[in-house]
Amino acid sequence: QSNHRKEKHLKIENDNTLEWLDDFVQQAYRVLKNNTHFYCFCSWHHIDTFKQSIQKYFEVKNILVWVKNNTGMGDLYGDYAPKHEFIIYARKGKRKLNGRRDSNILEYKRTGNKLHPTEKPVDMFQFLIEKSSVENDIVLDPFAGSGTTAIACINTNRNYILIEKEPEYIEIINKRISDLGGDK
Repeated sequence: QSNHRKEKHLKIENDNTLEWLDDFVQQAYRVLKNNTHFYCFCSWHHIDTFKQSIQKYFEVKNILVWVKNNTGMGDLYGDYAPKHEFIIYARKGKRKLNGRRDSNILEYKRTGNKLHPTEKPVDMFQFLIEKSSVENDIVLDPFAGSGTTAIACINTNRNYILIEKEPEYIEIINKRISDLGGDK
């Protein structure tokens, strides 16, 4: 949460602890089919903890760097301004990426987080989904937020399963899907 934002979002539950992480990764591994990919967004503050937890179950293939079009706020005078976010890319089984070999540097504009405090760009999700699945595959997003994954799946002819616990964000997701003429 930035004190400079006009709109305030709900606080993200358990955002101040990673006690849930190992259980989450274990359950993600359990429910994902063999020969699938796993993407996990995280900041530099805990990348080592996330990577250690993920590699207990998945084969970590790379750490992607999402370069945003502008910087975050944070400590305005005592730190460098963050302009990136990490994405741990891992796989279960031996699934290859689709298409050509792309760079691990992803340059996509920030969304401005109008719908959710950690909202991601649809075009970046479309890219990742197309690299890791084929039409009619099912994409799982256990932290659906504002529904970016659903929009990217609709746009790329994939099916999706979203999990989101906050009613406010479920309403946003349903509206975004409805606006595209998709099914909830």
